[in-house]
Amino acid sequence: MELFAGGGGLVQASTNTGFRHLLLNEFAKRACQTLEGNHFEAFPEGVDSEVLAKWLDVIDKQRAEGVGGAGRGETPHYPPLVTGDVRKLDMGFLQERGVDLLAGGPPCQPFSLGGVARGDEDERNMFPEMFRAVREIRPKAVICENVRGLTRPSFNPYFQYIKRELSLPFVKRRDGATWQEHDRLLMERLEARDTDPAETYEVTQHDVNAANYGVPQIRNRVILLAFRADLDVDPTLVKRAVAHTHSHSALARSILDGTYWSRHKEAGARIPKRVIDLVTSRYENEQLTLEGGGDELLPWLTLRDAILGLPEINTRMLDKTTEQGGFPDHVGWPGARIYDGHTPNELDRPAKTVKAGVHGVPGGESVMQLDNQVRDEGTEGLMRPEHRYMTVREAARVMTFGDRWSMAGPRGERMRQLGNAVPVKLGEVFTSAVAKALDDAERRS
Repeated sequence: MELFAGGGGLVQASTNTGFRHLLLNEFAKRACQTLEGNHFEAFPEGVDSEVLAKWLDVIDKQRAEGVGGAGRGETPHYPPLVTGDVRKLDMGFLQERGVDLLAGGPPCQPFSLGGVARGDEDERNMFPEMFRAVREIRPKAVICENVRGLTRPSFNPYFQYIKRELSLPFVKRRDGATWQEHDRLLMERLEARDTDPAETYEVTQHDVNAANYGVPQIRNRVILLAFRADLDVDPTLVKRAVAHTHSHSALARSILDGTYWSRHKEAGARIPKRVIDLVTSRYENEQLTLEGGGDELLPWLTLRDAILGLPEINTRMLDKTTEQGGFPDHVGWPGARIYDGHTPNELDRPAKTVKAGVHGVPGGESVMQLDNQVRDEGTEGLMRPEHRYMTVREAARVMTFGDRWSMAGPRGERMRQLGNAVPVKLGEVFTSAVAKALDDAERRS
């Protein structure tokens, strides 16, 4: 089950690692349209849980008889997506089905240190709904993904409270209690170790950079993994399963020894010698500051890696409508500018963090610098690298979304969905770790 499903990053990841969805929830209209366009059946806010239960019964029946009951001409039932406010969603009917994994990235709006001290909490904070879901469905495992800002000093006391609340979700906060009062109770109960293991979760925190897992993007996030204590999941197995697979130093080595350039040339790329020499010299200087070791790790992937195989954008056809090369969402967008403090993405580094903006986001997150050069009118005709906005498809590649995953809404809304999503490859690492840990625990039980 997934709450706050957004544009579908974790949805794709969990599907790719073998999970079958019982229920999704999402509030944003365009994100719901994206999920509907990728074979989820929309139900309105407040739908009766009996309706959802019967829908799942039909799905089970059709799966047993063959996909969609095609032999009898039945219309296939797709997993249900409840659109609207999660606070109006009844999830208890799923408990008897035995939910393996509850996943999601709850919105957790920041608030000031002064607000924390007073015990004020933003009503848009959706972690309480995640804890309610745990109580209602008692999943074997939970994945929560969120921004690294949760760990900043001003927010960290509340974040520690969030982790303790996830550890003991059944120790409910009494009406009128501040979060500090509830936190003190949680700490007492954790120290006493007197809670039923079936109502206790072992929680681990993972501060991650998506680039270390094969995502062609610098994206720092925090992921919480929780396993129900009565399952006796092996923490060493989980730690191995979420270990880094890629490194910056390995990328530097591949650029300096030429294997990076050879790989792209073999794929048909035409990279000017001027670019190769410039990038190589930069990495020669940077290599001195990189940590050594990690010879067994793969190189970080770059923006050039991400867009490999996509047709080149004709910068003379930036008309906001023409899909170039037949790829969906591969549409040029005019008006890109760079200036001090707003530098573009470089092709031979991982992309900057994809953010939930349209274009012109501060920092140049959606602008890319190309190999070719053009005359710069602002410097009396001197040559400079050409730049343009990334297409939605290119941004989706950076987020490791599948090319067949369709997205709904105008460009700004599609970019917003991508910026709010979990990169698919990062999600695969953690959903796969959950699957391995649960399989191992079942074998040992």
